[in-house]
Amino acid sequence: MRLALVRQRYNPYGGAERFVARALEALQRQGAELTIVARDWSATAGARAIKVDPFYIGRAWRDRGFARAVCARLGRERFDLVQSHERLACCDVYRAGDGVHRQWLENRARAAGPLARLAARLSPYHRQVLAAEAAMFASPRLRAVICNSRMVRDEIVRHFGLPAERLHVIYNGVDLDDFAPELRLAHRVAMRRRLGIPERAIVFLHVGSGFARKGVATLIDAFARLRDRDARLLVVGRDRAERAMAARAARRGVGARVHFAGGQSDVRPWYGAADVFVLATLYDPFPNAALEALATGLPSIVSRQCGAAELISEGVNGHVIDPLDADALARAMDAIAARGPSALAEDARASVTQLGLDAMGERLVALYRRLLAEGGGGARV
Repeated sequence: MRLALVRQRYNPYGGAERFVARALEALQRQGAELTIVARDWSATAGARAIKVDPFYIGRAWRDRGFARAVCARLGRERFDLVQSHERLACCDVYRAGDGVHRQWLENRARAAGPLARLAARLSPYHRQVLAAEAAMFASPRLRAVICNSRMVRDEIVRHFGLPAERLHVIYNGVDLDDFAPELRLAHRVAMRRRLGIPERAIVFLHVGSGFARKGVATLIDAFARLRDRDARLLVVGRDRAERAMAARAARRGVGARVHFAGGQSDVRPWYGAADVFVLATLYDPFPNAALEALATGLPSIVSRQCGAAELISEGVNGHVIDPLDADALARAMDAIAARGPSALAEDARASVTQLGLDAMGERLVALYRRLLAEGGGGARV
């Protein structure tokens, strides 16, 4: 099976890119021959790489130019299937790992002021993405959409009316060996000593870049309202707003108990040091960080605009909250702290034991084989 995977850039901290890197390993074990098509990709072990990097100025030109150049290049290649992680009208399979842009703009408008909402409506970039999204979902070439949550599937049906038989929910996979409760034994003591955190302190952990979308401001406000004044908050992720968020924590009186770690190529020690995972995101189709946290045995608090909410059993392995309700988030954090995070750890791990990398690879390959059986293979694309 010759499969092309299209993703514009590799970002070691990006969830979609980490999915592709993991999928490569799983698909190769299933015997697929893989080619990555990208502007820049630094993790192509075992896969052929095609670099497509046309000149651009600005985000709108960047995405439009990449799409045109990729479709032109694919016209000179031969693959059984082309799976894109970008909004391209020339793909057979689209993986909606970034969710639905139209839905994201609706969710963001809830938290934005009038001027920000107007700017979003007038933005050439957002108009470009919305147009590309609509064109892709209307393309006769598109045979299947891989949705990483039921939430995303339902959004595509609601906004674009695609038939259910073309929408396939395949959750992200997680390495159940790399992300396991044993990380606590391996890293807890050393990481806490390094950060100056007492052994008995409850540590809440956020992992994710893009602080505005990920709800870091709401998280800081909620953290400042906790009953436990010895608790700590670790924020792992890269963002230009880090100083502003640190200043916000200082104004709330918790600056000394909030640690901003920046981007981390290896997040496992941070999971090992933590007790509870929190992601108050405005929109997240299905974050790898939530999967990793649950696999590590961390009870997790996520927003109802997060696909990982589908894995949360209320009060059993975590809580689901409104991303704009700091009071509700604080109550959920207090509830886990009062009960004891370890009481939920076993159920947290159990909620993802069927979502290993091999299982994900098997589901993907089963879909590809079905598509090839239905429509044949080997055609020039």
